[in-house]
Amino acid sequence: MKWRRNGWVALVCLAPALAVLGSFQVAPLFYAVNVSLHSGALAGNEWVGLANYRALVGERAFWQSLEVTFWYVLGTVPLTLLVAYWIAELLNRDIRGRDFYRVLFFMPYVVSPVASSAVWKWIFNASSQVNLWLDKRGFEVRDQVWLLQPRGLFTLLGELWGVDVPSWAGGPSLALCCIMVVSIWTMLGFAVVILLAGLSQVPTEVLEAAQLDGASGWRLRRRIIWPLLSPTLFFLLIIFIIKAFQAFNSIYVMTPGGLSGRTATVTFYIYESAFMAGGRGTGFGSAVSLVLLTVILALTFIQFRVLGRRVHYEGAA
Repeated sequence: MKWRRNGWVALVCLAPALAVLGSFQVAPLFYAVNVSLHSGALAGNEWVGLANYRALVGERAFWQSLEVTFWYVLGTVPLTLLVAYWIAELLNRDIRGRDFYRVLFFMPYVVSPVASSAVWKWIFNASSQVNLWLDKRGFEVRDQVWLLQPRGLFTLLGELWGVDVPSWAGGPSLALCCIMVVSIWTMLGFAVVILLAGLSQVPTEVLEAAQLDGASGWRLRRRIIWPLLSPTLFFLLIIFIIKAFQAFNSIYVMTPGGLSGRTATVTFYIYESAFMAGGRGTGFGSAVSLVLLTVILALTFIQFRVLGRRVHYEGAA
């Protein structure tokens, strides 16, 4: 009886949160499934069944957007984690002004993404001070409009070094690489704060014992710090991959139109398909969004199966 009474109390306490989740998370998901089976946003529109999904398979623009998205994930997530860990290690030391630097690195994360993207758009403009600064140092980029360059990064580097790079190996466009820089700059502060919290939980006595045994530098990190920090790194990896697959704001502000598909991620393709003139409609856009959801769920499952086993929760907070 006591268990039943406590169970009802728990359900009453959880009811407001469950109502919010049901109204704004679960219900829209089922509605999106319903919309994807119709030609438009309303259930009363023409029923098309799986026609939107069949059309998606043969849509070249979708596969291109998926390729752009994977490049975006590969270019932002690993670099963000590496740079954030390096900064977190520095800020974890007893240095003067440590709290000020922590706040400074976190500020880009709380700035409006639209406002920061607008500023970065000016930075990458041909007439910006950055181009003038690079030009004075012999890089000859005075007329370079970074966000309007659809050619692949590896292709441009190959021309610079005199190497013939095939078209299939051209890599992400220079415009997309610029957007990657903005994404890394934005997410860096969040990663630094989380990694600092993880580093602060590493037992000092374990580090001191390892150092007394002769461990230092690379060996200390590989054998002691990284295993104890693995829950934090695993959490950030999951979160950042999901966020990278959902990237939209900076792409929309900095390269409206997706630069003929060279910077159009799947989320941007969903927006174009559902709401832009000439798009296939909200039914098709809902189908793409559900496919993207499936891809994210599959990648998350694979990460838990492959990397989750290597996470050491002993000693973690």
